Amino acid sequence: MAESFGTELTIVQATADNWDRSIELWVAFAKPNQAVALVLSEVPEGWTAEILTATPTPALRKELRNLRLDPGEVRKLTG
Repeated sequence: MAESFGTELTIVQATADNWDRSIELWVAFAKPNQAVALVLSEVPEGWTAEILTATPTPALRKELRNLRLDPGEVRKLTG
């Protein structure tokens, strides 16, 4: 039986291992313990990822809901 991705959106911060330590924010339709692995599969090798613990603003929460992600899907946030 396949593991369920759950019903929540998780925001993940990915950080590059280069000289400027670039940061990207990603959202995953997955449980927190799965979200990091899903994001790491999308970013270049050597990057790190961790759950973002900051509380999103109401506007960001609305924007994330409007993404209509499928379970297990990740998307890089821009802007």
